[in-house]
Amino acid sequence: MFNNKEEVRGHIRKRYANVAKNASKGCGCGSGCCGENENTLEYNPNYIEEVSSKIGYTKSDLANVPQDANMGLGCGNPIAIAGLKEGEAVLDLGSGGGFDCFLARRQVGESGYVIGVDMTPEMIQLSRKNAEKSKYTNVEFRLGEIEHLPVSDKSIDVIISNCVINLSLDKEQVFREAYRVLKLGGRLSISDVVATAELPENIRQDLSMISGCMAGAEYIDNIRAMLEKVEFKDIKMIPKDNSKEIIKSWAPNTNIEDYVASFIIEAKKE
Repeated sequence: MFNNKEEVRGHIRKRYANVAKNASKGCGCGSGCCGENENTLEYNPNYIEEVSSKIGYTKSDLANVPQDANMGLGCGNPIAIAGLKEGEAVLDLGSGGGFDCFLARRQVGESGYVIGVDMTPEMIQLSRKNAEKSKYTNVEFRLGEIEHLPVSDKSIDVIISNCVINLSLDKEQVFREAYRVLKLGGRLSISDVVATAELPENIRQDLSMISGCMAGAEYIDNIRAMLEKVEFKDIKMIPKDNSKEIIKSWAPNTNIEDYVASFIIEAKKE
């Protein structure tokens, strides 16, 4: 991997700032359209619905979120497995335009609360605009890194995340922070990309593959070991049935789907 972590982090931030700026064009990483040159982006009116359906969202989900919140990012639907309840406090790691937060707020109701954290200022600006226009009072968005969460100890019932932890350069620290902010009995319900085989060096060194949620994937057994090290219990790691289809669509001219997969990861703080 790169020795200069700030170079990698800066590249990732730039890429997703570009996605946020072009949210209205229906841009997501699945088609490779969140590259460096925003002038090459092409609007595909069916893209968002196609990608969202593939990773597990329904038409109802798409119809009940603010405009521009969903940009076709993600590798699964953490809301579908989170089992959110009325009154719960939810934290979304890497909240982007706020899509999962807006779905979560409906499930926890006005007595619940949802916090989204993202390191990209443009994403925070977009998600806050979406929330303000919709007059939501039980959701907020905070600028910060998921390795250093701007969230109080033992204040969260459920942590969700959608294809973001693979982008972190210190995944164990992310899980340590997640454990810190969860209440006793709190749970982790995330969708992410993990490595199922050793990635070739040329892929691991490719910045576009890293920011595209593929080359930064950690080996599945190492993810489990990290979760156990920070004392998470009842760990479950299950691959999505259509993982190969999802991953292949991100980089159709490679065989990256032979090395990484989309997984649902669950764990509890006991």
